Amino acid sequence: MSSKRRNVESVNHSLRKKDKRCDSVGVVDVIREEAVKAGVKEAWRSKTKFSRAEAIEVDSHPFPHCIIQNFIENSSFLESLKKELLDLSFHEKSNDLYKFKQSDDLKKSQKPHISALRKVLFEEFRLWLSEVLEVDLRSTVDLSCAKYENSDVLLCHDDELEGRRIAFILYLVPPWEQSDGGILDLFDTDNHLQPRKILKSLVPSWNTLVFFEVSPVSFHQVSEVTSEGKCRLSVGGWFHGSSVERPPRYIEPVLPRNPHLQRDESLLNTWINAQYLDMSFQAQVQEEFEETSEILLKDFLQPEQYKMVSEALKESKIRWNQIGPPNKRCYSQADEASLPECVRQCWELLASEAFFLLLSNFTGLKLHFLAPSGGGDDDDDNDDEEEEEEKGGKGEKTGEVDVCETINAGPSLKGRKSDGIMYHGKCEHHISHTLVSLKPSTPGCRGELQRWQHGNYTLIHDTDPGNTEFALDLLLYFNCEEWKTTFGGFTSYIARDEDEELLTVYPESNSLALIYRDKETLKFVKHINNHSVDHQKTTENLVIIVVIHGHGSSRKLLS
Repeated sequence: MSSKRRNVESVNHSLRKKDKRCDSVGVVDVIREEAVKAGVKEAWRSKTKFSRAEAIEVDSHPFPHCIIQNFIENSSFLESLKKELLDLSFHEKSNDLYKFKQSDDLKKSQKPHISALRKVLFEEFRLWLSEVLEVDLRSTVDLSCAKYENSDVLLCHDDELEGRRIAFILYLVPPWEQSDGGILDLFDTDNHLQPRKILKSLVPSWNTLVFFEVSPVSFHQVSEVTSEGKCRLSVGGWFHGSSVERPPRYIEPVLPRNPHLQRDESLLNTWINAQYLDMSFQAQVQEEFEETSEILLKDFLQPEQYKMVSEALKESKIRWNQIGPPNKRCYSQADEASLPECVRQCWELLASEAFFLLLSNFTGLKLHFLAPSGGGDDDDDNDDEEEEEEKGGKGEKTGEVDVCETINAGPSLKGRKSDGIMYHGKCEHHISHTLVSLKPSTPGCRGELQRWQHGNYTLIHDTDPGNTEFALDLLLYFNCEEWKTTFGGFTSYIARDEDEELLTVYPESNSLALIYRDKETLKFVKHINNHSVDHQKTTENLVIIVVIHGHGSSRKLLS
């Protein structure tokens, strides 16, 4: 141990020497004190608290982390460093998890102040961390600069990636308040090691460094920046070492599946725009859908029915439950027992046997036993659908069936399955159903009425049961006449392990979006940002009804 201390002291001495290209730089003296190092070591090991005045604080709740104030001694160095960082080229980073600007990797930057900071972090500070945390940290360090400005955000995640052991952030921000957003929020976890609620929030401050252990419970986020004129500038990255052992990931249970509802076919005539009940128009819809695997059907509901549901969703006292966990989703779900009568009727329309047959006519998918079998190219990964074709006629040509004449012939459908429910806007509610073929002739569905507001989102995650099956997603929108794309809240479809978007669906009032996807197509709803709050005129003025039907098929898919 004494030998390691001598090495650290030697490094400390070398870093105190004047750099010919920039101001001298070193870390704050307090962390070199033996009493402080011993205090940090004991607190980290025993998962207790330790602090020294306002200079350094260690806390184990909700997970081990440390805050070091005035991390770099030389204030003039920091000002020069900030100028160099702001002169870098930044790249817009945006996906389901985040939106901000990031520099290239700083490991090779030749700028003098950036190089000096890198030397401090990679050498002196890394050795200090290894000693007080009793962790062998490798010389490999990730380092970049991030800029968060108005509406930028980094949603809940744990930072876990092979080799990452300690995450760190050095803030170079102007005077910052909690109301400015951009707060580092730390989450506690439940019995399944899933994030539950924010337990601690750290407001950025100039020359403050925060580090924490990357582990299965290190869930955190950068809340959305709401300040109009401030930039949350930081330098951060990860020190690498042996990863903390992770238990098996928790797999959420598959949501309940229900059979379709036996409802009179007159529902279609009462609710749906007459043009969509015309057989020739259905054939046109199917032709377009089979080319692209997606379509938007505008003015889908009859105007008076659309208006009735829209008003009920805005004015009624529906009971809402918050849905999480925040590393996967954040929105509100309605208690079905509290639905107004007209909303319940709309729900029943979308879950009815008659509507399944209508969807078959729209898409060419066999979502009803009376619907003709779909054509198209075979899918090698879809054995169940090949069996279906073997039984029902592989070469049978897709066609349409008159819904109202045939819906009462034959047995009812059995079974439903769940899938991801998506889409939102400024503030929305939506009903969602998932239709899945448990057997070739027995599709099923699941539904939800959801409300979406500022701060809501869904994220792509590895354990989503909805990403393991074919699905036909239905999204029916309400009260989004003034929706703008800058609000976020759009649904994105991407191919697994790829960043490029296959399709983006934006809200459009009284429009039904149909999207057919396979097991390799993932989807998420983009975080609704504060621009929606600035724009909205009421507390709940955007409503979306979403329906999702899943079904395997050998026909063309969104890809």
